[in-house]
Amino acid sequence: MLLFSAITFEEVKSFLNEYQIPRLALRILIALAILIIGCLIVKRIVKNIENGKIFKRVNKTLRLFLRHLIAVALYAVIAVSIVSVLGFNMSALSAVIASCGLTVGLALQGGLSNIAGGIMLVIFKPFEIGDYVESSGVSGTVVDIGLFYSTLTTPDNKKVVVPNGVISNNVITNYSTHDTRRIDFDFNIAYSANIDTARKVLFACAKADERILFDPQPEVMISSHNDSSITIKLRVWVKTAEYWDVYFSMYEQVKRSFDEYGIEIPYPHLNIKIDK
Repeated sequence: MLLFSAITFEEVKSFLNEYQIPRLALRILIALAILIIGCLIVKRIVKNIENGKIFKRVNKTLRLFLRHLIAVALYAVIAVSIVSVLGFNMSALSAVIASCGLTVGLALQGGLSNIAGGIMLVIFKPFEIGDYVESSGVSGTVVDIGLFYSTLTTPDNKKVVVPNGVISNNVITNYSTHDTRRIDFDFNIAYSANIDTARKVLFACAKADERILFDPQPEVMISSHNDSSITIKLRVWVKTAEYWDVYFSMYEQVKRSFDEYGIEIPYPHLNIKIDK
Protein backbone atom coordinates (compact mmCIF):
# COMPACT_ATOMS: atom_id res chain seq x y z
CA MET A 1 0.00 0.00 0.00
CA LEU A 2 2.86 2.37 0.86
CA LEU A 3 4.64 1.39 -2.34
CA PHE A 4 1.48 2.12 -4.34
CA SER A 5 1.22 5.52 -2.67
CA ALA A 6 4.86 6.28 -3.34
CA ILE A 7 4.53 5.29 -6.97
CA THR A 8 1.40 7.36 -7.35
CA PHE A 9 3.08 10.43 -5.85
CA GLU A 10 6.07 10.03 -8.17
CA GLU A 11 3.80 9.71 -11.15
CA VAL A 12 1.85 12.80 -10.18
CA LYS A 13 5.07 14.72 -9.60
CA SER A 14 6.44 13.59 -12.97
CA PHE A 15 3.19 14.60 -14.65
CA LEU A 16 3.25 18.03 -13.06
CA ASN A 17 6.87 18.59 -14.00
CA GLU A 18 6.33 17.36 -17.54
CA TYR A 19 3.48 19.75 -18.20
CA GLN A 20 4.90 22.57 -16.01
CA ILE A 21 1.64 22.82 -14.07
CA PRO A 22 3.20 24.41 -10.94
CA ARG A 23 4.76 27.12 -13.10
CA LEU A 24 1.45 27.67 -14.92
CA ALA A 25 -0.41 27.90 -11.60
CA LEU A 26 2.10 30.49 -10.40
CA ARG A 27 1.63 32.49 -13.58
CA ILE A 28 -2.14 32.40 -13.14
CA LEU A 29 -1.82 33.63 -9.56
CA ILE A 30 0.49 36.45 -10.66
CA ALA A 31 -1.92 37.35 -13.48
CA LEU A 32 -4.82 37.48 -11.02
CA ALA A 33 -2.77 39.66 -8.69
CA ILE A 34 -1.95 42.03 -11.54
CA LEU A 35 -5.63 42.16 -12.51
CA ILE A 36 -6.88 42.89 -8.98
CA ILE A 37 -4.15 45.34 -7.98
CA GLY A 38 -4.19 46.99 -11.40
CA CYS A 39 -7.95 47.59 -11.28
CA LEU A 40 -7.63 49.10 -7.80
CA ILE A 41 -4.85 51.40 -9.01
CA VAL A 42 -6.88 52.46 -12.05
CA LYS A 43 -9.89 53.27 -9.85
CA ARG A 44 -7.65 55.30 -7.53
CA ILE A 45 -6.17 57.24 -10.44
CA VAL A 46 -9.62 57.91 -11.91
CA LYS A 47 -10.82 59.11 -8.51
CA ASN A 48 -7.83 61.45 -8.24
CA ILE A 49 -8.64 62.84 -11.67
CA GLU A 50 -12.17 63.65 -10.55
CA ASN A 51 -11.33 65.03 -7.10
CA GLY A 52 -7.64 65.93 -7.18
CA LYS A 53 -6.58 69.54 -6.64
CA ILE A 54 -4.43 69.52 -9.76
CA PHE A 55 -7.20 68.20 -11.99
CA LYS A 56 -9.81 70.54 -10.49
CA ARG A 57 -7.94 73.39 -12.14
CA VAL A 58 -8.70 71.78 -15.49
CA ASN A 59 -11.97 72.45 -17.29
CA LYS A 60 -14.67 69.97 -16.20
CA THR A 61 -15.28 68.79 -19.77
CA LEU A 62 -11.58 68.08 -20.32
CA ARG A 63 -11.30 66.44 -16.89
CA LEU A 64 -14.07 63.95 -17.66
CA PHE A 65 -12.62 63.17 -21.08
CA LEU A 66 -9.14 62.60 -19.57
CA ARG A 67 -10.71 60.30 -17.00
CA HIS A 68 -12.11 58.06 -19.75
CA LEU A 69 -8.96 58.23 -21.86
CA ILE A 70 -6.56 57.41 -19.02
CA ALA A 71 -8.79 54.60 -17.73
CA VAL A 72 -8.89 52.90 -21.16
CA ALA A 73 -5.10 53.28 -21.57
CA LEU A 74 -4.37 51.83 -18.10
CA TYR A 75 -6.73 48.90 -18.59
CA ALA A 76 -4.96 48.20 -21.89
CA VAL A 77 -1.61 48.12 -20.04
CA ILE A 78 -3.06 45.68 -17.51
CA ALA A 79 -4.33 43.42 -20.31
CA VAL A 80 -0.92 43.39 -22.03
CA SER A 81 0.82 42.64 -18.72
CA ILE A 82 -1.49 39.71 -18.00
CA VAL A 83 -0.97 38.26 -21.49
CA SER A 84 2.81 38.57 -21.04
CA VAL A 85 2.80 36.93 -17.58
CA LEU A 86 0.73 33.99 -18.82
CA GLY A 87 3.52 33.23 -21.27
CA PHE A 88 1.96 34.08 -24.58
CA ASN A 89 4.47 34.88 -27.29
CA MET A 90 4.03 38.60 -27.80
CA SER A 91 5.85 38.60 -31.13
CA ALA A 92 3.62 35.81 -32.43
CA LEU A 93 0.56 37.61 -31.08
CA SER A 94 1.68 40.81 -32.79
CA ALA A 95 2.13 38.91 -36.04
CA VAL A 96 -1.40 37.51 -35.81
CA ILE A 97 -2.81 40.97 -35.11
CA ALA A 98 -0.80 42.42 -37.98
CA SER A 99 -2.02 39.73 -40.35
CA CYS A 100 -5.58 40.55 -39.35
CA GLY A 101 -4.96 44.28 -39.50
CA LEU A 102 -7.47 44.98 -42.25
CA THR A 103 -10.25 43.10 -40.46
CA VAL A 104 -9.44 44.73 -37.11
CA GLY A 105 -9.20 48.14 -38.74
CA LEU A 106 -12.61 47.78 -40.35
CA ALA A 107 -14.10 46.54 -37.10
CA LEU A 108 -12.65 49.45 -35.13
CA GLN A 109 -13.35 52.10 -37.76
CA GLY A 110 -16.46 53.35 -35.99
CA GLY A 111 -14.75 53.29 -32.60
CA LEU A 112 -11.70 55.16 -33.86
CA SER A 113 -13.88 57.81 -35.49
CA ASN A 114 -15.69 58.24 -32.18
CA ILE A 115 -12.40 58.66 -30.33
CA ALA A 116 -11.27 61.23 -32.91
CA GLY A 117 -14.64 62.97 -32.58
CA GLY A 118 -14.29 63.10 -28.80
CA ILE A 119 -10.82 64.64 -29.11
CA MET A 120 -12.21 67.24 -31.52
CA LEU A 121 -15.01 68.10 -29.09
CA VAL A 122 -12.56 68.57 -26.23
CA ILE A 123 -10.12 70.66 -28.26
CA PHE A 124 -12.54 72.97 -30.07
CA LYS A 125 -15.18 73.05 -27.29
CA PRO A 126 -18.41 73.56 -29.26
CA PHE A 127 -20.11 72.75 -25.96
CA GLU A 128 -19.24 71.89 -22.38
CA ILE A 129 -20.78 69.93 -19.54
CA GLY A 130 -24.05 71.55 -18.52
CA ASP A 131 -24.77 73.22 -21.90
CA TYR A 132 -28.10 72.69 -23.65
CA VAL A 133 -27.37 71.67 -27.23
CA GLU A 134 -29.08 70.33 -30.32
CA SER A 135 -27.33 68.05 -32.81
CA SER A 136 -28.05 65.03 -35.00
CA GLY A 137 -31.78 65.33 -34.43
CA VAL A 138 -31.59 65.24 -30.62
CA SER A 139 -31.40 67.97 -28.00
CA GLY A 140 -30.68 68.03 -24.28
CA THR A 141 -28.29 69.04 -21.52
CA VAL A 142 -24.76 67.61 -21.83
CA VAL A 143 -23.93 65.49 -18.78
CA ASP A 144 -20.86 63.63 -20.02
CA ILE A 145 -18.35 63.62 -22.89
CA GLY A 146 -16.79 60.16 -22.94
CA LEU A 147 -14.09 58.58 -25.05
CA PHE A 148 -16.61 57.12 -27.50
CA TYR A 149 -19.97 58.69 -26.66
CA SER A 150 -21.51 61.87 -25.30
CA THR A 151 -24.51 61.68 -23.00
CA LEU A 152 -27.41 64.14 -23.04
CA THR A 153 -30.43 64.47 -20.74
CA THR A 154 -33.61 65.68 -22.43
CA PRO A 155 -36.02 68.15 -20.75
CA ASP A 156 -38.38 65.24 -19.98
CA ASN A 157 -35.48 63.41 -18.26
CA LYS A 158 -34.56 60.87 -20.94
CA LYS A 159 -30.96 59.75 -21.38
CA VAL A 160 -29.64 60.06 -24.93
CA VAL A 161 -26.24 58.59 -25.85
CA VAL A 162 -24.78 59.91 -29.11
CA PRO A 163 -21.51 58.71 -30.75
CA ASN A 164 -18.86 61.43 -30.72
CA GLY A 165 -18.16 60.87 -34.40
CA VAL A 166 -21.77 61.65 -35.27
CA ILE A 167 -21.85 64.85 -33.21
CA SER A 168 -18.51 66.17 -34.46
CA ASN A 169 -19.58 65.68 -38.10
CA ASN A 170 -22.95 67.41 -37.76
CA VAL A 171 -24.22 70.90 -37.09
CA ILE A 172 -24.25 71.73 -33.36
CA THR A 173 -26.57 74.37 -31.93
CA ASN A 174 -25.51 75.49 -28.45
CA TYR A 175 -28.27 77.36 -26.63
CA SER A 176 -26.16 78.03 -23.53
CA THR A 177 -23.20 79.89 -25.01
CA HIS A 178 -24.62 83.39 -24.48
CA ASP A 179 -26.20 84.84 -21.36
CA THR A 180 -29.23 86.23 -23.22
CA ARG A 181 -31.57 85.06 -25.97
CA ARG A 182 -34.23 86.67 -28.09
CA ILE A 183 -37.78 85.34 -28.18
CA ASP A 184 -39.92 85.96 -31.25
CA PHE A 185 -43.68 85.82 -30.69
CA ASP A 186 -46.19 85.77 -33.55
CA PHE A 187 -49.77 86.81 -32.74
CA ASN A 188 -52.61 86.84 -35.26
CA ILE A 189 -55.21 89.61 -35.01
CA ALA A 190 -58.29 90.33 -37.09
CA TYR A 191 -58.17 92.85 -39.94
CA SER A 192 -60.82 94.81 -38.09
CA ALA A 193 -58.63 95.15 -34.98
CA ASN A 194 -56.87 98.43 -34.21
CA ILE A 195 -53.16 97.90 -34.92
CA ASP A 196 -52.03 100.75 -32.65
CA THR A 197 -54.02 99.34 -29.74
CA ALA A 198 -52.58 95.87 -30.34
CA ARG A 199 -49.07 97.34 -30.42
CA LYS A 200 -49.65 99.17 -27.10
CA VAL A 201 -51.03 96.02 -25.50
CA LEU A 202 -47.97 93.98 -26.51
CA PHE A 203 -45.58 96.65 -25.22
CA ALA A 204 -47.54 96.75 -21.94
CA CYS A 205 -47.34 92.97 -21.57
CA ALA A 206 -43.58 93.06 -22.14
CA LYS A 207 -43.12 95.90 -19.65
CA ALA A 208 -45.19 94.11 -17.00
CA ASP A 209 -42.89 91.07 -17.03
CA GLU A 210 -39.79 91.84 -14.94
CA ARG A 211 -37.87 88.98 -16.57
CA ILE A 212 -37.88 90.75 -19.93
CA LEU A 213 -34.80 92.89 -20.57
CA PHE A 214 -35.02 96.43 -21.96
CA ASP A 215 -31.53 96.53 -23.39
CA PRO A 216 -32.16 95.91 -26.24
CA GLN A 217 -35.69 97.29 -26.18
CA PRO A 218 -38.70 95.08 -27.08
CA GLU A 219 -39.89 95.46 -30.68
CA VAL A 220 -43.39 95.17 -32.19
CA MET A 221 -43.95 95.02 -35.96
CA ILE A 222 -46.39 93.73 -38.57
CA SER A 223 -44.80 90.68 -40.17
CA SER A 224 -47.43 89.41 -42.64
CA HIS A 225 -50.93 89.71 -44.07
CA ASN A 226 -52.68 86.36 -44.05
CA ASP A 227 -55.95 85.13 -45.57
CA SER A 228 -57.99 85.88 -42.47
CA SER A 229 -55.61 87.68 -40.09
CA ILE A 230 -52.66 90.01 -39.66
CA THR A 231 -49.55 88.64 -37.95
CA ILE A 232 -48.02 91.03 -35.46
CA LYS A 233 -44.60 90.08 -34.10
CA LEU A 234 -43.22 90.80 -30.64
CA ARG A 235 -39.46 90.48 -30.04
CA VAL A 236 -38.03 90.52 -26.52
CA TRP A 237 -34.69 89.64 -24.93
CA VAL A 238 -34.42 87.51 -21.79
CA LYS A 239 -31.79 85.69 -19.80
CA THR A 240 -31.08 82.28 -21.30
CA ALA A 241 -32.11 80.45 -18.12
CA GLU A 242 -35.55 82.13 -18.19
CA TYR A 243 -36.29 81.61 -21.88
CA TRP A 244 -39.01 78.96 -21.62
CA ASP A 245 -40.70 80.46 -18.55
CA VAL A 246 -41.16 83.77 -20.37
CA TYR A 247 -42.13 82.02 -23.61
CA PHE A 248 -45.11 80.19 -22.12
CA SER A 249 -46.29 82.90 -19.73
CA MET A 250 -46.27 85.60 -22.42
CA TYR A 251 -48.73 83.72 -24.63
CA GLU A 252 -51.15 83.45 -21.73
CA GLN A 253 -50.78 87.11 -20.72
CA VAL A 254 -51.26 88.40 -24.27
CA LYS A 255 -54.43 86.32 -24.71
CA ARG A 256 -55.87 87.78 -21.50
CA SER A 257 -54.93 91.33 -22.55
CA PHE A 258 -56.35 90.94 -26.06
CA ASP A 259 -59.64 89.75 -24.55
CA GLU A 260 -59.67 92.72 -22.19
CA TYR A 261 -59.22 95.24 -25.00
CA GLY A 262 -61.50 93.45 -27.45
CA ILE A 263 -58.75 92.47 -29.90
CA GLU A 264 -59.92 89.42 -31.81
CA ILE A 265 -57.64 86.50 -32.49
CA PRO A 266 -59.37 85.05 -35.57
CA TYR A 267 -59.53 81.46 -36.67
CA PRO A 268 -59.27 80.58 -40.37
CA HIS A 269 -62.57 81.18 -42.13
CA LEU A 270 -63.90 81.67 -45.65
CA ASN A 271 -66.46 84.23 -46.78
CA ILE A 272 -68.64 82.96 -49.65
CA LYS A 273 -70.44 85.47 -51.87
CA ILE A 274 -73.28 84.13 -54.00
CA ASP A 275 -74.31 86.15 -57.07
CA LYS A 276 -77.80 85.59 -58.45
